Amino acid sequence: MTIKRIECGARMSAAVVHNGTVYLAGQVGTPGKSVADQTRDALAEVDRLLAEAGSDKEHILSAQIWLADMADFAEMNAVWDAWVAAGHAPARATGESKLAAPDYLVEVIVVAAVK
Repeated sequence: MTIKRIECGARMSAAVVHNGTVYLAGQVGTPGKSVADQTRDALAEVDRLLAEAGSDKEHILSAQIWLADMADFAEMNAVWDAWVAAGHAPARATGESKLAAPDYLVEVIVVAAVK
């Protein structure tokens, strides 16, 4: 079976497509912005990578969202709720975790089906 790697670097790929499934690396927003703005940035990257992989947000199977502080849960959810495709909400988990750098407030990881 073919494995397609998108934006493959020495350490990781931004996305990997295998057997009709798209796996995205964690997407983050621009440091220094609010959690809402970082969430918008991360979701825009999800949209871009899914499109490159032949998918879209209506085909997301699952999402993991990591917040640096669960106090930002409502602010992140307001952006997520406006973005998620009506009738196509994926299985989702959200948790709190120390992220790769202190200026990152949210990280979004998704798995999707190819259209």
